[in-house]
Amino acid sequence: MLHIKPIISSLLRSKSGPVLLLVQIILSVAIVANASFIIHERIALMQRDSGIAEEEVLTFSLYNFDERIDNALQNKQDQRILAALPHVQAVTSTNMIPLSGGGWSDVYVDSPDKDTGKSTPNFAFYLGNEQMLDTLGLKLIEGRNFATEEVLYNLTDVGAQAIVSQPLAKAFWGDESPVGKIMYQGTNSIKIVGVVDKLQGAWVDHDNFEYSVIQNVDFGGDSNNKSYMLRAKKQYIPELKEAIVKALHQENPNRVINQIQTVAEYKASSYRHHELMVAVLTLMVVLLLLITSLGLTGMVMFNIQRRTKQIGTRRALGAKKRDIISYFMLENYLICLVGGVLGGLLAIQLGQQLMAIYSLPMLEWQYPALTLVGLLIVTSLAVIVPATKAANISPAIATRSA
Repeated sequence: MLHIKPIISSLLRSKSGPVLLLVQIILSVAIVANASFIIHERIALMQRDSGIAEEEVLTFSLYNFDERIDNALQNKQDQRILAALPHVQAVTSTNMIPLSGGGWSDVYVDSPDKDTGKSTPNFAFYLGNEQMLDTLGLKLIEGRNFATEEVLYNLTDVGAQAIVSQPLAKAFWGDESPVGKIMYQGTNSIKIVGVVDKLQGAWVDHDNFEYSVIQNVDFGGDSNNKSYMLRAKKQYIPELKEAIVKALHQENPNRVINQIQTVAEYKASSYRHHELMVAVLTLMVVLLLLITSLGLTGMVMFNIQRRTKQIGTRRALGAKKRDIISYFMLENYLICLVGGVLGGLLAIQLGQQLMAIYSLPMLEWQYPALTLVGLLIVTSLAVIVPATKAANISPAIATRSA
């Protein structure tokens, strides 16, 4: 504490360098705190559990260009061919691929009268057969799966059933079980028969990403364009990509098979812009901390040259090496603490602006605090080397310096 007064006096005698460094620290703390917050938020988004066995689910699209093909019969035949392939555990047709960035969405209403009924939140609307849960690796936590004989082949058929994701069930029914509830799409009634733990939709940035429904409709026979999903162990996926094309073309060559990808590959593609943002912001944080550290190092080295005689005099009067080192370390801490507090206030203000403009969550106070701690650690490492060099100055040489 005895060093604080001479340190402040010394800094005030040469204001330009410390003031510029202080401004740099303020801006660095404000930017790094918000950048770190955004990095953490993006990583948390990418690490959300989809509820799907992503690396084991292989998907592909198929287009029949032969007008003579009976799509309904061809769909059943194709699913039999796919199910017979080695290592395939389950197969389903589908109208959309999870985490792909494109698909269907809809709402249910709890009354046939849409004017008086209450609508569910918007959800990802999957169509699939009784093997869809096994194909995606979903965890059924309440109710039951579809029975084979309950699968429909048209959205307007009587007997529609649905399995909903738990987040959707919580959002609409609260603590009440949705199993057995009757919902409506227009005049069509749908009975809720089950609840799965998790099932994400197609749009990773959608507010209702966790809200999903599977309806008991085998969609593969509706048109020339079809999508299928099948499940196999990860190690068999590469050979299945080739086997699917070969088997389906062998049965009927008049079609195009493309977009053969796992759900994990779709997920990686959908989150690519998030990964890029994390990489850019991480690089920016590292560069800002590095530049701030270099600025402090440069200021300390300049002060050593300017105060060589002063340091030597103090050494001659009995100051120990640790006293010289502590002097420069304390000078560093004073600048960092003042800049860190002001930068933290600026970070909170900047966070409020980002929250208002980009709908980001509010910046938590821990981020400016942790940024300041990190800055103190990094700058301490940057200052310790020149400070040690100053402590090793010979008193005899220093006192003879001009």
